[in-house]
Amino acid sequence: MTIVPITSADLNAAEVAWFSALCSDDYQFLGVPDGDLRSSWDHCRDIALTAERQGFRNILAPSSYQVGQDTLSFVSGMAPLTQTMNFLAAVRCGEMQPIMLARTVATLDHMLKGRLTLNIISSDFPGEKAESSYRYKRSHEVVQILRQAWTQDEINHHGDIYQFDNVPTGPARPYQHNGGPLLYFGGYSPDALELCGAQCDVYLMWPETKDMLAERMKAVHARAAAHNRTLDYGLRVHMIVRDTEKEAKDYAEYIASKLDDEYGKLIRDRAHDSISLGVAHQARARELADQFGYTEPGLWTGIGRARSGCGAALVGSTDQILSKIEDYQKMGIRAFIFSGYPHIAEAEHFGTKVMPQLKTCSLPHAYGRVPADTPATPLGTGPRT
Repeated sequence: MTIVPITSADLNAAEVAWFSALCSDDYQFLGVPDGDLRSSWDHCRDIALTAERQGFRNILAPSSYQVGQDTLSFVSGMAPLTQTMNFLAAVRCGEMQPIMLARTVATLDHMLKGRLTLNIISSDFPGEKAESSYRYKRSHEVVQILRQAWTQDEINHHGDIYQFDNVPTGPARPYQHNGGPLLYFGGYSPDALELCGAQCDVYLMWPETKDMLAERMKAVHARAAAHNRTLDYGLRVHMIVRDTEKEAKDYAEYIASKLDDEYGKLIRDRAHDSISLGVAHQARARELADQFGYTEPGLWTGIGRARSGCGAALVGSTDQILSKIEDYQKMGIRAFIFSGYPHIAEAEHFGTKVMPQLKTCSLPHAYGRVPADTPATPLGTGPRT
């Protein structure tokens, strides 16, 4: 029995994803920049190609104003280089005029032949300090406009921020049908839970103890239920898996062995989500950890010393990691976004040790969003408009 009712209750598989370090987030030693691991096109491309070869079903392409790759540009570049893996592109609501964003999404979705998913973000832009209530109102309206673009013949929207009348949706029709690309979302504030409960499909959580994750799921389900909806749930967490528990724990200590905590704080503070409620929860988890950084068996918070956002890793042997994943699936988690340092090497460790023993899926396919043949859209086989 899952913690709360979920959309994919009967799904006996999980969408197992990896992470491409577009925003200056790849290290051998935490907090020690390595020129060979910079967020160049070549390196981020190779992370994604490695993930696809290892059988990952999706890959998170994050968004941040740091030296690295622009999210949507990166995804478009990867479209012709990949065949099977989905891309979870982070979209910062308001960064692009919503109808033009809908058209951009449609273009990417056709390039990927239905392999596009979206991670909705409500953070500030560089140079912007907007009230949280305004940012979430803006995000609500952006998603409402996207959904109209994907499901209706015209966009008609009269909100506090955007107003549109009788805009035809042909240019914005995506490859996917039955609602368009899936929307993933992560956030901890009441406004964030309301946005996800009302608008999105998959609620992403950062690593906490299982009891805390269960409470998080109950809170967001309450908001979804208020809109007569259910959600699926996902976990974004780092990964260190080795043949034995000792090897895994030794490697965790190894990658943290050169970390200067002052520089780690600088890394955390420069991120645009550094003052969010979710980041505060990750900091609190580090405070509650034991002297070795563990908040519960196999959950190590040391990564958060040099990283804003997701700040903990699952650490253990192959069997221990499989057991952890199974426990999360029983709770109702259907999507996992893993990562590790360095990203290519750790994708290969997970891909060879754990992936062969997992039943995986693509959530857009499980939701029936991806048509069997090219759709009758203006960018597909439909009439040119």
